[in-house]
Amino acid sequence: MIKKISLLLCILLLTCMSACQKPKETVYIYYTSDVHCGVNDNLGFPSLKSLVDDRKVENKNVLLVDLGDFIQGGNLGSLTKGESIIELMNAVGYDYATFGNHEFDYGIDRTKELISMAQFQMIVCNTKYSGSNTSVFEGLPEYIIRDFNGTKVALIGVMTPSTIVTSTPAFFKENGEFVYDFYEGNNGQELFDKIQSVVDEVRKQKVDYVVVLSHLGADEKYYPYNSINMITNTSGIDVVLDGHAHATIIGDAYPNKEGKDVILSSVGTKMENVGELIIDKDGNISTALISTYNKQDENIAKLIDDEQQKLDVVLSKKICEVDFSLPMKDENGIRLSRNRETTIGNFMVDSIRNHFNCDIVLINAGSIRSSIEAGTVTYGNLVDVNPFGDPMVLIKAKGQMIIDALEFGARLTEGITAFDGNAVGENGGMIVASGLKYTINTNIESTVTMDDKNIMTGIGDSRRVSDVCILQNDEYVPIDPEAYYTVGGTDYLLLLNGDGHTALDGAEIVEYSTYTFTDVMEEYINQNNGIPEAYRKLEGRIIIK
Repeated sequence: MIKKISLLLCILLLTCMSACQKPKETVYIYYTSDVHCGVNDNLGFPSLKSLVDDRKVENKNVLLVDLGDFIQGGNLGSLTKGESIIELMNAVGYDYATFGNHEFDYGIDRTKELISMAQFQMIVCNTKYSGSNTSVFEGLPEYIIRDFNGTKVALIGVMTPSTIVTSTPAFFKENGEFVYDFYEGNNGQELFDKIQSVVDEVRKQKVDYVVVLSHLGADEKYYPYNSINMITNTSGIDVVLDGHAHATIIGDAYPNKEGKDVILSSVGTKMENVGELIIDKDGNISTALISTYNKQDENIAKLIDDEQQKLDVVLSKKICEVDFSLPMKDENGIRLSRNRETTIGNFMVDSIRNHFNCDIVLINAGSIRSSIEAGTVTYGNLVDVNPFGDPMVLIKAKGQMIIDALEFGARLTEGITAFDGNAVGENGGMIVASGLKYTINTNIESTVTMDDKNIMTGIGDSRRVSDVCILQNDEYVPIDPEAYYTVGGTDYLLLLNGDGHTALDGAEIVEYSTYTFTDVMEEYINQNNGIPEAYRKLEGRIIIK
């Protein structure tokens, strides 16, 4: 018997848009998204396994799918480069998954290895490859059709075209040229045309329902590739199960190209909820979000515990004590780290400047993934601050390159950080700097230009960034656009066009360190016998007007 389930209100119940037959048996599709290694958070994998298994006792027509971003975002993923997460997903019994932008964070070769480890099928429709090697998507289907006792359901995988920028652009190149394309052209229309062609193809095969497994995100900030825009520009889709935005959407209805309603649902992040899509015997479609389940699978719980114990020996190592916090968010949970100066950001970039003894450090704001709280700081805390493991590099760059990088990073900054409880102006590509301070005037419209992949192509005459000064002999002096400076940071930003940055292309590589962010932060703390008092407050490195 199914245990009691705590449901967020199921607010949508729609009759199938197509002229489909009534299913002979009810079909259940359970969906997770943006787990980001949170396998033991909130509802967690042990309860997920029990929930799905219990449902299978009552009904054989049950699927479990994921909508992307599962291998990155926590120690269990970063320290095993995704392997532990894949093994756990295998054990839970996932059937299908599509790609999130973070499935490539450990490199294309590693993604290939993880795909081969997965006992569930990866599906994605919007990929093109023009290289001379083997595509990471080689052999993967664009869709799956499942026949449930005469009722056919198509699952189509869609990943965000912004993956090229929000992962590491260089990973999608060969010999310096992009060889991967995710249908990002024509202001989103290329993507929608591709999805429509796949929908038309499965409809010709007499499917009764079309469900899109999407990693696009419903938020306006993902326009034109967001899931609502996809619904508006296509027809023939019944349900979109959506990830990427970390939003909680129980089941909203949006009109498609023909004016017919399409269900959109999203489960949040870190296992806050598991989604439940039901196609009942009357042909009705409903969605619900399940936040708790009072039963746990003991085998999954033990597997997670065993994996965590292996890591705890390393992660629990004490680094220091600190009696103040270095936050990345404000009291309302807004990620200030992506649009303002923060003490955690200052600490991170200063640790790199200490390591290289360089003039300047530049990192992208998306490198900041966690705060440091007052109390005992462990090695695991430092890994949480930046779990990517990107190596440190030192380059020599012209002053104008640095100014241009700041301008590109400031293109989305707003005068406020939140409106109506939601973050505004967030940008993972905003520059966090050490040895440097600058001003962003949000009253000036950005003149940055980008290509279809959101890679910077140029900057107009009008600029938002001004008063760029470099720290020399304990004084900030105006940067010289013609002078050369040593610049430290991660290879992601300085060499690999991370977040679409190209201003530093052509800079001279001085040193490629084996140190990661975690290493340089630990080194900085040890040399200072703790986290310096200076990080109790901000320094005014980024002025917002």
